[in-house]
Amino acid sequence: MRADRPRPAEGADRDRLVITPSPSPATATLAIVTTHLDQIRTGYDFTGPALDLGATVLDGQTHADVPVRVPLSSLNRHGLVAGATGTGKTKTLQLMAEQLASQGVPVFLADIKGDLSGMASPGEGNDKISGRAEEVGQDWQAKGFATEFLSLGGLGKGVPVRASVTSFGPTLLSKVLGLNDTQESSLGLVFHYADKNGLALLDLKDLREVITYLVSDEGKAELKGLGGLSKATAGVILRNLIAFEDQGADVFFGEPELDTAYLLRTTPDGAGLVTCLELPAVQDRPQLFSTFLMWMLADLFHDLPEVGDLDKPKLVFFFDEAHLLFDDASKPFMDAIEQTVRLIRSKGVGVFFVTQSPKDVPGDVLAQLGNRVQHALRAFTPDDAKALRAAVSTYPHTDYDLEELLTQLGTGEAVVTVLSEDGAPTPVAWTKMRAPESLMSPSPESVVDAAVESSALAGKYGEAVDRESAYELLRARLEQAPTPQEQPAPPSTQAPPPADPPSPRPEKDEPGIVEQVVQSSAFRSALRSAGTVIGREITRSLFGTSRRRR
Repeated sequence: MRADRPRPAEGADRDRLVITPSPSPATATLAIVTTHLDQIRTGYDFTGPALDLGATVLDGQTHADVPVRVPLSSLNRHGLVAGATGTGKTKTLQLMAEQLASQGVPVFLADIKGDLSGMASPGEGNDKISGRAEEVGQDWQAKGFATEFLSLGGLGKGVPVRASVTSFGPTLLSKVLGLNDTQESSLGLVFHYADKNGLALLDLKDLREVITYLVSDEGKAELKGLGGLSKATAGVILRNLIAFEDQGADVFFGEPELDTAYLLRTTPDGAGLVTCLELPAVQDRPQLFSTFLMWMLADLFHDLPEVGDLDKPKLVFFFDEAHLLFDDASKPFMDAIEQTVRLIRSKGVGVFFVTQSPKDVPGDVLAQLGNRVQHALRAFTPDDAKALRAAVSTYPHTDYDLEELLTQLGTGEAVVTVLSEDGAPTPVAWTKMRAPESLMSPSPESVVDAAVESSALAGKYGEAVDRESAYELLRARLEQAPTPQEQPAPPSTQAPPPADPPSPRPEKDEPGIVEQVVQSSAFRSALRSAGTVIGREITRSLFGTSRRRR
């Protein structure tokens, strides 16, 4: 309250004070709201192209004139989409994928539940969608998008995709098999031996055959100078491989191997192609599909050139159920993930991790994710409450009470902060998300079948190829080894005939079985078909994946 002593009028009481009333509480609240809205409006006012996520919400009121957006140029800075089950994460993916494709950016989606196949079909309008569109200022129009459907090994809808065991590498395979550090190190030694000797590991039976050979009487000397491979460790690896195959996982490994450059395609009219990896048929093998996605990222990382910051990314990769990748991961594995995520940005690739809570992502990886879309979190247990407080602590300062707000968000609402065009974090904004324009449920089977049949990849990847590799080469050589019937007969009791003079000792011992295989014409032919060179070791990456192009 302010008191002034104005000049008194003539004849007036010179000692009387004139009181100026303070603003009413309603006026003060309006001023605070206006200031907050102005901060958000300014923070999300970008000059370049951007994705429209939705409209700002303040005190429960939606402000369509204050849009929340994310710059296209900052999407290679990676991001996180998090929230409890049923809060709208999948629709957020769909919304972002639609706008990326419309602006010429290819998109890769891991479709765990089968919901995202709706990208290929126009949406179906209703009163709820119309109401949401009007509330957030969206001109909603039903639209379908060019979508390529892939499936792991042909299980489920989609063009079958595979990776060779050699390319997959020992680190990712150890994660899939649940090996400990010692067993992972031994598996790496097996890969090293196969690489050095040109033994192509195309499928799981190739790997089994090499492991079996290296602990056999004929092959155990091959690793003597490298520490050897114990029968106990080999037995654990072989048992895990057999159990893995019994689950049907053998169909994922082999040839033809997916060339990840196909993920970067656009349509003839310049729109980005949406690649949807259908995974419902392998939900019970979470480590397999999560590591397969990491193999894709590692392969892209090695093949793409450095481009720095672009006006728009070359590809945006949505990594669904991301917690499966980090569960029980070893320290070297985590370090490799962190390094890949940090460095792939300069290749023009953006990665969004999708999971239920930020705590599912390790801190060193979370620190690389500059764009955050956080749907509602639950706080039903003490652990939930602790995770909620940890999530709140990662956001910039805001006037929102985030600890309360994150537990009260409705479906299709999120707390958003992204990186602006100059790399600074934008103000935290409670956002009512836009509605996707494609179908928010699975596409009809006829639509998916038509897309698969017309795919340019169907002819190349539709049928598996089992060419000559380590299994066939080692088996063929073993079959040529002398059989017991061909061995010399035991000496008789009769006096032997006079012996011929002994022949001179050869200067060099006869080659071992693997050396003979490597020198065989059949083996050289197989190497030519694989584009490899005898004696040249494969260069491996952060994850131990093969860097030799197919």
